[in-house]
Amino acid sequence: MQLAKVIGSLVSTQKSPSLIGKKLLLVQLVNADGKHPDEDRLREEVAVDSVGAGEGETVLICRGASARWVFGEPNEAIDLAVVAIVDTVTVNSTLVQP
Repeated sequence: MQLAKVIGSLVSTQKSPSLIGKKLLLVQLVNADGKHPDEDRLREEVAVDSVGAGEGETVLICRGASARWVFGEPNEAIDLAVVAIVDTVTVNSTLVQP
């Protein structure tokens, strides 16, 4: 699993049947402090939301088969899923992200 920031959402009228009715979010990976790991190579990814996350929130994502297990069948088109909304991150007893 990885930390990511929700930066937007997607709407798609034509899609795989396994994505019908599912919310698609645009996310970017972040470090524990909420900063992007490599500012020079920011990349966005599309994740399927399972927790009702919104723009600006820090979330936990999982990939591959783990992402598919979050959803009932059919789920074959799912490769990245938002599985938690992060409230806080603590590193070495120090709160680094509220």
